[in-house]
Amino acid sequence: MCSRSTPERAITLSESTGKSGGELRGAAAEALRLRARLLAKAREFFSQRGILEVETPLLSRGVVVDRHLDPPVCRYGSAAGGGEKLYLQTSPEAAMKRLLAAGLGAIYQVAHAFREGERGRLHNPEFTIIEWYRPGLNHHELMDEVGALVSLLLPEHSKDGGWEKLSYRQLFRDRLGIDPMECGTGELGQAAEKLGVELEGEFDWKDRDAWLDLLLSTRLQEDLGNERPVFVYDYPASQAALARLCPEEPRLAERFELYIAGIELCNGYHELLDAAEQRTRFEKANDQRRSDGREPLAPDERLLEALESGLPECSGVALGFDRLVMLALGADSIDEVLPFPFEDV
Repeated sequence: MCSRSTPERAITLSESTGKSGGELRGAAAEALRLRARLLAKAREFFSQRGILEVETPLLSRGVVVDRHLDPPVCRYGSAAGGGEKLYLQTSPEAAMKRLLAAGLGAIYQVAHAFREGERGRLHNPEFTIIEWYRPGLNHHELMDEVGALVSLLLPEHSKDGGWEKLSYRQLFRDRLGIDPMECGTGELGQAAEKLGVELEGEFDWKDRDAWLDLLLSTRLQEDLGNERPVFVYDYPASQAALARLCPEEPRLAERFELYIAGIELCNGYHELLDAAEQRTRFEKANDQRRSDGREPLAPDERLLEALESGLPECSGVALGFDRLVMLALGADSIDEVLPFPFEDV
């Protein structure tokens, strides 16, 4: 999570809507109009490709368990704090996969998602994503579709309309001179020290992924996508809880991220289809959460049932729409593209 923030800009309602009274901190009227135009273009893009728009619930009884993601909790059925425990979704993934398993075909959704403890220049606890699933496509083919959408919505960043693909392993080898799949924690720590990386807050010295994330975020990410959009693909399997493993290298998983101007814009997978393996990964993530001092989460049993019934071969991706609008506007903070940032809800 980025800790840098930008001071909020205040505009009056009369400036933004023509109405009098009150104040609206956050996106000015031109930013909201740009947001609407980009969303309309995105919907037309999906319509032309025969991808159906769907809606799924914001609340769920179970979640896609992730070591690092905390869904906000709601209670239903009691005003006194009891009642049934429900989660606000961190992504519409589970419900959308249930629709895929039911045979709906290619689908997309413009959805609000929620995450505890994420607030900063690029983060708001409630945010908008565009998530879609493409039966029959692998993760490289889906990268190409994401690239086509981004070229349409952000032509100033795509320039010649192209994009670059770079494997996670190649990225570390070419730019830091280390092999992320062969280095142990000691070697990664030495590399971080040599590169002048400073540790802040609590840090698990024995966690390889923590070292890799630190090197990526402090020494690699800022330069990614400055020339043109860059897809980084085939991440360590330990960093891809919902992706299938690479057949030729099971230490890697078929996951990708897109970077533009140093900003992570999307996260995609060649989706895991094995229900038993998915349950094992959820259980492992909950074990890690316990060791981190976090509450374990209730796995989405209906998602696991859908996988057991048969999910089609597919790839899926979630794209941060607020961040995309930031890039289109040239904004420095997510607050500049939201009508009501978290402090104003």
